[in-house]
Amino acid sequence: MRKQKTLVFLSTFLVIALWSAVAFAADIGAADNVFTTYGWIAIGAGLGIGLAAAGCGIGMGNGAGSALGGIARNPGAAGKIFTPFIIALALIEALAIYAFVISILLVLSIELPGDYSEVVTLVETTMN
Repeated sequence: MRKQKTLVFLSTFLVIALWSAVAFAADIGAADNVFTTYGWIAIGAGLGIGLAAAGCGIGMGNGAGSALGGIARNPGAAGKIFTPFIIALALIEALAIYAFVISILLVLSIELPGDYSEVVTLVETTMN
């Protein structure tokens, strides 16, 4: 088991190390402009809220299953299980709300130029 964990760690480390070298070696071409950056921001915001919602949904499902299992085994402990369960659900939901707020802040940071000159330039370069 330890050998497998070490192998996974080393392979992940190598992939990250090699990928970052390629990313920093890339030159800035005609396609790299403000719209490419804003596109990546929008994709990141969408992925962030999607992953947060999925993770919180899984966490809430596991918590609800465990709480209901505990109540089913010992119905007398329902009062002692219910309050911590609701607090745990509130904390899990807070994580999704934080991710939502960060995604909204990222999307609102996207500003197009006032005269849209880069849009015209981008369209002209793709048409030629």
